[in-house]
Formats: sequence, structure tokens, C-alpha cells
Amino acid sequence: YHQTEGLSTRMIRNAVKHALALLPEQVKDPIPYSIRMQHHLCELRYALEQIHFPDSMESKEIAKKRLVFEELFTLQLGLLELKYRKKQETSLPPFIDYSNEFFQLLPFAPTGAQKRAISEAMADMTNPKNRKPMSRLVQGDVGSGKTAVAAALCYSVIKNGVQAALMAPTEILAQQHHASISNILKDTGISVGLLTGSVTPAKKRKLLEQLQDGSIQMVIGTHALISETVAFQNLGLVITDEQHRFGVRQRATISKKGENPDVLVMTATPIPRTLALILYGDLDISIIDELPPNRKKIDTFAVTKSMEERVNNFIRKQIDEGRQVYVVCPLVEETEEIDAKAVLELSEKYKNELFKNYRVEYLHGKMRPKEKDAIMQEFKEGNIDILISTTVIEVGVNVPNASIMIVENAERFGLAQLHQLRGRVGRGEYKSYCILKYNSKSDVVKKRMQTMQETNDGFVIAKKDLELRGSGEFFGTKQHGLPEFKIANLFEDMPILKLVQSLAIKIEQEDAKLELKKNKPLKILINKKFSGRIEI
Repeated sequence: YHQTEGLSTRMIRNAVKHALALLPEQVKDPIPYSIRMQHHLCELRYALEQIHFPDSMESKEIAKKRLVFEELFTLQLGLLELKYRKKQETSLPPFIDYSNEFFQLLPFAPTGAQKRAISEAMADMTNPKNRKPMSRLVQGDVGSGKTAVAAALCYSVIKNGVQAALMAPTEILAQQHHASISNILKDTGISVGLLTGSVTPAKKRKLLEQLQDGSIQMVIGTHALISETVAFQNLGLVITDEQHRFGVRQRATISKKGENPDVLVMTATPIPRTLALILYGDLDISIIDELPPNRKKIDTFAVTKSMEERVNNFIRKQIDEGRQVYVVCPLVEETEEIDAKAVLELSEKYKNELFKNYRVEYLHGKMRPKEKDAIMQEFKEGNIDILISTTVIEVGVNVPNASIMIVENAERFGLAQLHQLRGRVGRGEYKSYCILKYNSKSDVVKKRMQTMQETNDGFVIAKKDLELRGSGEFFGTKQHGLPEFKIANLFEDMPILKLVQSLAIKIEQEDAKLELKKNKPLKILINKKFSGRIEI
């Protein structure tokens, strides 16, 4: 239990002692007796006593196993119930698949993995027997071409007479999607709208009218799309990009704007499949596991302070050849004030000392969206040589001419985030580099830097990240609207995780609504765990 000001370990210990003394003689156990017997799990009362005041190391482990099992088991059952509910929703008319027609519009041939993801999603939507709304997650590494997958599905459903919405986490990403998808669909007669916070009131009014009367068939926007004023004529497909930036609730809010629309969730955060099944247990999963043939491998170097001058000379050389550079400042604290200060200090140093003859600009979270977008636009157009920024640039923005990503104090970032940042470069025809500056002698930091140098595979990196940091940090589960883990660790407890997954599926098959007498306590526990987070 976390201590806080005025709350010492001794006080926590005494409070726990009193709480345990107040337990009734017979504590109601939510896990059915038959499951406890089969998997050698102790009773709840024994587990609570021994996890706090163990008689021995062995009894502590027995208690821990039982509590981890319960935590993962109830999470799994809750997610399966969500999935079951979706499957119970009214049947929809099957769509016709127009994806082959869409491929003719692309200026490139889609990869096998892109085609597979599209056909898995289309199989959900064209199912002639008792068709249910699609709920699918598309996972693809940075630059694997998820936008083309989204565009193919939108094209298909619009040809079937319904509207599509794509929600992105930032204005600039929404604008980028809008520009690239409008370009692909320019000769098809499909009207694509853009709705973000900076759209003028007059334009917004017109757009909202066109969405309602159906003359705009596709809209791309930020979370402005979930505001109450937005209504559709017949919303048939909802796509959310970078799902980890949106909670489960936001996904549900936009879905409510249609009659059981199909839902696709896209993420570039690679998650090991077993984990994805937990965090997105209410979704089916498609994986895009190959990069388009023109993507170049990015060389990564982890360096210490002693290499500073060499790095700066390398930056000058690249700019003189016409390239551009990102410099990312670390998260100093979780406050944008202090992060902004770090960015300003570094940009002063770059402008006045290190790179006097070059065009240096900065970007941070405290700036207004309009300012951020204007600077990003300037960078895209090649009018800025070095862009110093916080992690606001990590998601999706495409600047083909940028060939170097410098990360200051790289030890302060998780591997998955470093991998996302690295994916900002290598998007054009030029050889690209990622330079991780770190300032730490710790073995864990060195191992993490080594991982980044050795592999460009997001899934390998995600696995390593979990191993080195544990699941708590790897995923802010809060953002998912899922219950927090109090004792389970998704990496260490993988064997239990796999066990409860198969067990939960078995229970769901025989008693999906948990109405049998033996499963009633489980039902109560799940409702309590998920209450206020997701409607179960």
C-alpha cells in the first residue's frame, strides 16, 4: 500500500490488522469451490490473512497465487461478458465487400498483411448468417500502413450506403488522415469532412448539417466527434486511431451515435498477443506484421555525454545535405509547465550556442493547438531544420525529409515510447538514424538501450519493456477504463493469465450471464470491479 504524507507504514499495518479482525468467521468466497479445488487455491479468508501477515514464505506464495488468480479471472470474465453482450446485439444486414475496387485507387500495392487485416474485418461485416457488429483491433507497428486499412473499410461501408467516422487523438494527426484519405478518394464522389476544435463555428455548423443529412459520408476528427452536437444520418463504421489515447468509454460514446455500428480500433503500440487479449478482451484481433517494401531500417545508437560533439557534427552534416532533425526532450515531471521549460532551455542553447546558423524551433504541450499545428506545418514544408519538442510529436505525423531523431535523457522513457518516437523518421527515401542520449550507469537502462540498438521489431520491444518495467508502467490501464491491478503482474503471472483465459471461456460457454447459483458470487464481484468504469 502506498504511503502518503501523514500515513506511515505502522499506521497502515494497524489499519490492516483491525480490518482483518473485523472479517466474519465465514468469508463469502467468489470463486466457486470446484474451481478452487481443481486449481489448488486457498480460501479467500486465508489468502487475505497470509498476504498481509504471512506465517511463512510458503503461505505468502499460496495467498498470492490465489489473489492473482482472482484478479485476472474476474477481469477476463468481465471482458468476455462485454463481448457476449455485443454479440447479443441485434443482427445487421451483411455488407458487400468493395475492398478490391478500393485497391485500384491506391498508388501502391498493399502488403499481404494489410490485405489480411482488411479481409478479416470484411469477413465480420459480410457474414450472411446472423451478422453482428464488428469489434476488431488492428495492431500494426509504426509505419505498417494502418491508414490504408482504415480507408479500405470506410470505402466499402460507404459504398454500402452508410457513413464512417475516424477519430484520431490529435488535430495534426486528424488533418494528416484527412489529407491522405481525401487524396485517395478524390475521384470517387465520396465526401470527406474534417472536424477538430479549431474548425470555425460557421464551418462547423455547415459540417454538422451535412453529417445529419448524409451529404458527408465520412468524417475524420479528434474527440470533438463525441460531443453532443454531432449527429449522423446513418453511422455504420467507427474507427479509433491510437486507441491507448482514448478510453473504453470514449469508444462507447461515439458508437452510440449509430445503430450498432461496426467498430475498428487501431494501435501502433505493439502489445504481445496474450496481453492484447486481456486489455482488449472485448475485441477480435488482427495484426499487420510486415512493413511496406519502401520502409528503410533505422540505425539506432545509444550514446553518453562523451559523444555529444560527434553527435552535433553529425546533425550539422545531415542538415547540410538537406535533411531535418527532431530533438525530443524528456518528461521532466508529469506537468506541462516544467516540460515546456526544459524545451525552452534546450532550444535557447541550440539557437544561441550549438546551431547558430540553422533554423531551430520548439514545440510543447502548453502551446495552443493552432500554434502547434503551424509549427508542425512549417517543419513538414522544410522551413525548420531542427525541431525541439516534448513527446507531443510521437503519434503518426509524417515528415519524409526528417532523417534524425535525437532523444535526450532516453533513460526516462519506456521502450515502447522510444520505439514510437523512432518511428517518426525513416518515412522517406533517406537513410535515417535514431540517437538515444542517456545519462545513467544502471544495468536496466543499459539493457534497454541495447534492446533499442538491436531490434526494430515493436513486438520484441514491447515484450522486453514488460520484462524490465512490469505491466503497471507499461500500460496505464486507467486509460482503458479497466480495473487496476492490485497484485497481478501481467508479465510474471503469464502462466496464471493463460490458465484463467481458457477457464473464463469455458464458463462463458456454459453460463454466459453467470446466472448459475455457483457463479452468482463471481457475478457480484465483477459488477463491483467494473462499476463506474464500463457498463457491464
